[in-house]
Amino acid sequence: MKQISGNRLLVKALKEEGVDVLFGYPGACTIDISDELYKQNNLNIVLPRHEQALVHEADAYARTTGKVGVCLVTSGPGATNLVTGLATANYDSVPLVCFTGQVARHLIGNDAFQEVDIVGITRSITKYGVTVRNREDLGRIIKEAFYIARTGRPGPVLIDLPKDVMAELGSPEYPKTVNIRGYKPSSGIHMGQLKKSLKLLQKAKKPLFLAGGGVNIAKAGEIFTRVAEKTQVPVVTTIMGRGALPTTHPLFIGNLGMHGAYAANMAVNSCDLLFSIGTRFNDRITGKLHEFAPNAQIVHIDIDTASISRNIHVDIPIVADAKEALTKIDVYAEACNTEKWRKEIYAWQEEHPLTMKKRPIMSPLDIIGEINRQFEKAILVTDVGQHQMLVSQYAEITEKKKLIMSGGLGTMGYGLPGAIGAKIGNPDIPVLAVSGDGGMQMNIQELATAVLEELPVILCIFNNEYLGMVRQWQKLFYGKRYSMTNLRAGALSRRTNGEELPPYTPDFVKLAQSYGADGIRVTKTEEIAPALERAKKHTKTPTVIEFILDPEEMVYPMIKPGGTLADMIMDC
Repeated sequence: MKQISGNRLLVKALKEEGVDVLFGYPGACTIDISDELYKQNNLNIVLPRHEQALVHEADAYARTTGKVGVCLVTSGPGATNLVTGLATANYDSVPLVCFTGQVARHLIGNDAFQEVDIVGITRSITKYGVTVRNREDLGRIIKEAFYIARTGRPGPVLIDLPKDVMAELGSPEYPKTVNIRGYKPSSGIHMGQLKKSLKLLQKAKKPLFLAGGGVNIAKAGEIFTRVAEKTQVPVVTTIMGRGALPTTHPLFIGNLGMHGAYAANMAVNSCDLLFSIGTRFNDRITGKLHEFAPNAQIVHIDIDTASISRNIHVDIPIVADAKEALTKIDVYAEACNTEKWRKEIYAWQEEHPLTMKKRPIMSPLDIIGEINRQFEKAILVTDVGQHQMLVSQYAEITEKKKLIMSGGLGTMGYGLPGAIGAKIGNPDIPVLAVSGDGGMQMNIQELATAVLEELPVILCIFNNEYLGMVRQWQKLFYGKRYSMTNLRAGALSRRTNGEELPPYTPDFVKLAQSYGADGIRVTKTEEIAPALERAKKHTKTPTVIEFILDPEEMVYPMIKPGGTLADMIMDC
């Protein structure tokens, strides 16, 4: 049997794993891998402009296709530039396999050029990380990496590849099966616990479903909708769970948490049974832990044993995949008597509907409303900040419209590369990114990637000249001391109203045009629809639409940090 190099085995392994897209950036320690990739034609190789953007692109590709996202970067700074993206994927349970170059084995530990202990650096933000020390282990390790990344609670896996190991000749065989001692993902479901939880559901006078991101990850939206309709139990979601039940469905109450809908937060505060599926109960949805859902018994279904009762004590824990659990629930669940309870919730919705104050000038709600009208089928990708919360509040997410974002880590700079990864994975679906002017500039170099890959993504910039979410906190809680948030005037600007501000930098329209994209600036409500229509006509070119917004626009409701779900600031 003819032996082959580790570099060639890696390329063979990618083919065996069904990988069709690789996001890569080359360097000295991976140049031989790049050479092997050049000799094949099975893989689409995407060359981003920065490794952080690269891993976000792989992340969004994975989220929107259900496949494992694959990255290749070189050693040293190439590897460390992955850190933010690995943490993002780890928080949001995204399956990635990231290959990093490494210096030859005899140089490891000698502070060689571009040498870092990337496995050590990323140990707490990856599901698994390993340096390949022997050529004969390479195939097995790659096979295990893909298996670990996509099973159980999905997550990122990092494989560090010393250059000399990859140059060695060895067996061309790639394993067909995996058997990892000590790693046995949960399968099946404890029927006793499940039936006990369904008895509670039947007895409850004010039951409530809480759907987290795990429902969407498991692609369980359709069956969850069926269960909600069968039981007639109202539904609230985390922002990562938005879309588990179509947001247009009468049983959907809204998102809960810091910027959740009034009715959703009041429902959680008043329910007597909270039936939660696929959520970590992080601080952004709970507020003060000891006052969260104070009247409720809690059922918690999650694939990850470590997530159950970590933040909130639960009464009935069930370790299971969301789709598998919901399939069983669908078999045994019966209609619940929730008519009186739903009327109470609908009264809260009427008392404090989710809306924004009407203004004579263009508002974010005008933009999101037009996106809802024009795009029946789409993938929406947000960056992080006020615009993210507004999209999570007002965007219609249905079976045909998907929403992705950095939820757990809150990573600015995710929006543009996320849109690129989503579009590469879903070429026939319109993809829109919604970013603030701050987040857009964190990875704006990826406009070059979008142009060269001929991706007609629509990039909506909500430009309010500030880092808006931090500014909102400064306005409400820091005496309007806008320190380090004014992107137009400077970090510690104390300019008075009479002083003239410098022009905003950059000019997003001219910048887009310099990359070869289309650039549009929108200042009035009546310009929104024509701008989006113009963007839809491009089939091979990205479009940047800059919406000029008032920095005084705020995101409400809002719960003051350290408050409870009942302590909502409705408006100011």
